[in-house]
Amino acid sequence: MSIPQSGGGPIERHEQLAEYLASGCKPKEDWRIGTEHEKFGYCKDTQRPIPYEGPRSILAVLEGLRDVHGWAPVEEGGKLIGLEKDGANVSLEPGGQLELSGAPLETIHQTCDEVNDHLRDVKDIADKVGVGFIGLGAAPIWTHEDMPLMPKGRYKLMDSYMQKVGTMGRTMMRRTCTVQVNLDFSSETDMVQKLRVALALQPVATALFANSPFFEGKPNGHKSWRSRVWRDLDPARTGMLPFVFEEGFGFEAYADYALDVPMYFVYRDGKYIDALGQSFRDFLRGELPALPGEKPTLSDWADHLTTTFPEARIKK
Repeated sequence: MSIPQSGGGPIERHEQLAEYLASGCKPKEDWRIGTEHEKFGYCKDTQRPIPYEGPRSILAVLEGLRDVHGWAPVEEGGKLIGLEKDGANVSLEPGGQLELSGAPLETIHQTCDEVNDHLRDVKDIADKVGVGFIGLGAAPIWTHEDMPLMPKGRYKLMDSYMQKVGTMGRTMMRRTCTVQVNLDFSSETDMVQKLRVALALQPVATALFANSPFFEGKPNGHKSWRSRVWRDLDPARTGMLPFVFEEGFGFEAYADYALDVPMYFVYRDGKYIDALGQSFRDFLRGELPALPGEKPTLSDWADHLTTTFPEARIKK
């Protein structure tokens, strides 16, 4: 999941919301591709999930990548929760899934090399500390209680909220993985075409890459348990977006959709402030219960856009 956004002044006009999305337009010669790659870690001797701390842990892997392979640390509350290097990030999903958020690259061949280099470096450190990693859509044998919640403020907030809006949210957080692609667009028209194609192809991609038929140690009756989980996570922020295929769809319509997605948090001074279920529309009016009298910045809007989880989405 995304790291906190930064930069951007106060939002003074409603039009700035769509303008922020439109500012992502780039000429074709500047288009890039970015890959997000998640995987589960486990102890090789016990086949149990690795905890955050300890000799065989997520922390040990992050420290190894930092010390041996030259990644710069990213901390939250004094805890090492990610890494940065050459435009890429290594971050943690809620259950300790290790994620590469790749750098913007020019070709599919470059992003393939980047992922392979990353996996080689991770294996180098993992072998030294006695852990392994697997790429599956859902944890094949582990229970919810087996999976530790990582020490990130947004995850603590999300964990408590998920039970109120669906039955599978906490399962998604701790026991699913995915691979995602990020693509540039040149104009509003180009964005619309790409988003429509992405949404239309998503069921095909789910079928082609289905790899989660097991859950809690037995067949679950699905080729992709991960996609089943996402069908009952939080209907306000997941699923298909039929309005994308309507005439006149563009940045403004997507901004209106995102405004109606309930908030998770506001990030201030290195801390996540609980805004669970509150309205960004109220925030624009200075009436957010979490921060009464305060209005949002563009970085708050950017953060909020990372909390929408449809089958394909727009970000800058």
